[in-house]
Amino acid sequence: MSKQDLDKLLEKALGLPLSPGVYIMRDENRRVIYVGKSRALKNRVSQYFRKNGRHDTKTVLMVSRVREFDYILTDTENEALALESQLIKQYNPKYNIKLKDGKNMPYIRISLSDDYPKAEVVYTRRSDGAKYFGPYSTISAAYGVLKTVQKCFKVHSCSRVFPRDIGKERPCLYCQIGDCVGPCTGKVTSEEYKEIYRQIIMFLRGSFSEVKKKLTEKMEYLAEELMFEAAAVYRDRIEALSKVWQRHKIVGSPDSEHDIFALYSDDAISCIAVFFIREGRIVNSENYIFTPDELLNESDLQSFIYNYYAKRGDMPKEVLLNFDLGEEKEGLEDALRVIAERKIVIRTPERGESKKLCDMVYENAARHAYQYKEGREADESVLIKLAQMLQLEVVPERIESFDISNYGKENITAGMVVFESGRPAKSQYRLFKIKNLSDKQDDYASMAEAVTRRFERAKAGDEGFSDLPDLILLDGGKGHVSVIKEVLQKMHIDIPVFGMAKDDYHKTRTLCTEDYEISIAKEKQVYMLVYKLQEEVHRFTISKMRASKEKSVKRSVLEEIDGIGKEKAKRLLSHFKSLSALKSAPLEEIKRVKGISEKNAESVFNYFTAEGEEGK
Repeated sequence: MSKQDLDKLLEKALGLPLSPGVYIMRDENRRVIYVGKSRALKNRVSQYFRKNGRHDTKTVLMVSRVREFDYILTDTENEALALESQLIKQYNPKYNIKLKDGKNMPYIRISLSDDYPKAEVVYTRRSDGAKYFGPYSTISAAYGVLKTVQKCFKVHSCSRVFPRDIGKERPCLYCQIGDCVGPCTGKVTSEEYKEIYRQIIMFLRGSFSEVKKKLTEKMEYLAEELMFEAAAVYRDRIEALSKVWQRHKIVGSPDSEHDIFALYSDDAISCIAVFFIREGRIVNSENYIFTPDELLNESDLQSFIYNYYAKRGDMPKEVLLNFDLGEEKEGLEDALRVIAERKIVIRTPERGESKKLCDMVYENAARHAYQYKEGREADESVLIKLAQMLQLEVVPERIESFDISNYGKENITAGMVVFESGRPAKSQYRLFKIKNLSDKQDDYASMAEAVTRRFERAKAGDEGFSDLPDLILLDGGKGHVSVIKEVLQKMHIDIPVFGMAKDDYHKTRTLCTEDYEISIAKEKQVYMLVYKLQEEVHRFTISKMRASKEKSVKRSVLEEIDGIGKEKAKRLLSHFKSLSALKSAPLEEIKRVKGISEKNAESVFNYFTAEGEEGK
């Protein structure tokens, strides 16, 4: 950036009001590279462009690429925080730290408004009055918690819907051996079942002592009434929950309840570790890794914590940090108070047991960052070796791979997967439904169309296609390479292209150009990288093609129902995720689907009820 450009940006920044708002930094192509917020826009934005501004290396790099900025005024700092979060999701700026998209993170959902509640794993948090716990870092973690709850509280895990299915079938094996209280028998009332789920909710929030107290009171009452068999059920439940709770490490007094955030950062990597302390025990922990580009100043950390709780919802009364938020602390407490609807205290302890806890979480963050760096260094060495073998001018930090999948000549799909620094970047995968179909299936023409559309989108300034690859690998041989090289030449794009050629056993052994092959069989690490990439692009393309085909089949089934067309069929499947879930859904749940009238809902419910009766 020239001195003249810097002076011009500073002059504009000094003209901003001392009001809350959001600022949007753009590069020479008007692409958004950073979004920030401030309670006083003039002070914050002007700091970036002052000659004596004290910035870390990451901030200096970001500022050097800024050519213009926009801003949006808000009435309050809370509004600025919410708008900043929305714009980061919209633009995905390079220098902002980001949480995983909630769509890809599992929650446990419990709705006490149902006559007979059920705990289930979902990927979308809705404003439907239900209780949500999570998000969990992996799907296996979510299902692990769900199975523990089902086992300890003996609630149903089958697909039956109550009270609709009460008495319709024989009790299952779980009910017969005492591992389920058996709502299917009709012996458990709706209120009794809801009370079990109230205890589950307390347990998932980490309030074991409260759950134990209520279960003990119930057990003692039943024993006094000489209902020893029923009392034994509560005794067993207390013992099962006690065993689960004892697995958690004790780190504080029984009444301590905190979430602890600790930040480790160096020039190569940053990591935020989060520990959850409930009743003095560590009940869960998470780690978030950030690249060298992503900024981690006080405002960014404030935004991270705000977005974190905006996704989770549930939070303790006190949040401990191993870093100082400065003037951003007060604004964050106000914002979290709005989410929690109660006072939230944020503090950075300097001594005592709380300081020791923060140090422990910091050590965990540092260890996680070190392990991640070790893995990245191994990945980089493989990429360097690959560059040497292919005689590339740069190390291929970003590799894009394309594959074609056919389901008849009317349904051809091209998949594009992305590996960054040797690892899958799943949020950047793309799918192309081939439009220029002919009577004859032509993989070359299909792949040419997909690659053409991918780079046309980039030239048009589409944010989702703006990052260009250092290397393109095609699931195909010399013919595919020749066709795609010709496509890129016509578009004046210079990117190396190689094919992943397979041997007679359908295993990749060479990478090829249109003229020659390069064996990778003896380079184990390079071979494994190419193998993973080829398997991934094949898996992605096939799975998306099959899912698309299944959706069209399901939609056609729903369209047989009176009053249900393509759009309404799509809405129903989007809401329930599967046809089987829709078939077993109660009428009231179907009525909740946006765009579905009461008459439509009744038609759908009656259609599947009649179908079920016919199948008996």
